[in-house]
Amino acid sequence: MAKLKLDLHEIFNKGGKIDHELNRIIREAVEKKIKLVEIIPGKGTGALRKTVKRFLNQPDIKKLYHRLEVDTKNHGRFFVHFKF
Repeated sequence: MAKLKLDLHEIFNKGGKIDHELNRIIREAVEKKIKLVEIIPGKGTGALRKTVKRFLNQPDIKKLYHRLEVDTKNHGRFFVHFKF
């Protein structure tokens, strides 16, 4: 199964870039019919995790994917599942 991966460690302090990259990866998954996107905000203070969850819970984004899963072994990673 093909998947896309977005590691946010390199841009963690660039607020506008984070939203841009999240939007890009979600749109790319939809366009290419990729069923799984892995997003890595890291563990840290949790601020970036909250930003990612807030982005993914926006109504226009949430309607694009099937479900959101937090990795049980690594809480610094999300899996966004798509159904096509």
